[in-house]
Amino acid sequence: MWARVVPVLCVLAAALRGAHAHLDGEMAELAKMLRDNCAAETGVDMALIDAANGGADLAPDAQLKCYIKCVMETAGMFTDGAVDVEAVLALLPEDFRARNEDNLRACGSVAGADDCDTAYRTQLCWQQKNRKDYFLI
Repeated sequence: MWARVVPVLCVLAAALRGAHAHLDGEMAELAKMLRDNCAAETGVDMALIDAANGGADLAPDAQLKCYIKCVMETAGMFTDGAVDVEAVLALLPEDFRARNEDNLRACGSVAGADDCDTAYRTQLCWQQKNRKDYFLI
């Protein structure tokens, strides 16, 4: 179950503002576990995530970049140094995919200096193209 639920959670929470409001208790608990694990692994300042969720641009912070990579990699959306856009799209519910597919495809996987930077640059593109829907767990 974890392998199937986490990707859906991450895609929804990372790409679509408001998805967090629709998480049931079990999904919310799994999202919290993922958030806590990646935060502990990277040492990210959670205020940076809260700021992005409040509408601020993603900060170019090293720990935030690696936090984003951790979440995406754990969710199966990031492998071999790149974001797997097809995997992201396959996990989205139809209504969210319809609203965001063109923008996600337009961003693709944005190469960076390393894996953390690639995950960050891709998320930054998603945020810029989907500002009203964007949310990080």
